[in-house]
Amino acid sequence: MTYQEKIAGLGELSLVTVDPERDAALLHGWVTLPRNSFWGMGSHTLEEVREIYAFVDSLPTHHAYLITVDGDPVGLFQSYQPEADPVGERYPVQPGDVGMHLLLSPDRRLARSLTNAVGPAVARFLFRDPAAQRIVVEPDVRNHLALRRLEIEGFTFDSEIDMPDKRAQLAFLTRARFTARHPTPA
Repeated sequence: MTYQEKIAGLGELSLVTVDPERDAALLHGWVTLPRNSFWGMGSHTLEEVREIYAFVDSLPTHHAYLITVDGDPVGLFQSYQPEADPVGERYPVQPGDVGMHLLLSPDRRLARSLTNAVGPAVARFLFRDPAAQRIVVEPDVRNHLALRRLEIEGFTFDSEIDMPDKRAQLAFLTRARFTARHPTPA
């Protein structure tokens, strides 16, 4: 278990490091769903998904986690150091930048409450590191649901950038802005 947080009305949200062997079939099922097309792995085979997450697991700069609620897998969260990622070649990386990707695939009963809870939870996880000062994201410009969610969460939009596999919207969430919107309970 990498991180746990009790979320009122939802349950125990946990981040568990992805094990490529154990989790490949689950991840393949998620990333190949048409609704998750912006993840960019829709035509990948099970073995390709396993290989990708084995590669991610081998990198000291990139990390992949299963998101679970009360032990049930509901999503995939990835963090990375932008300077070690293609996005870092497309904007001026600042000290304290940390990148993230998020894919939620909950059952219908959890969908709305999970969407509202996960963004702040993963931000709290990333900001546990005192060096982390700004979260960086680069969703596909056509992913209107993700862009709307980022806006709700307080990200500020920067320029559009061309990534190897998409036209992306660069967006940032500073520690100060997050803390102002989500004060730590006393």
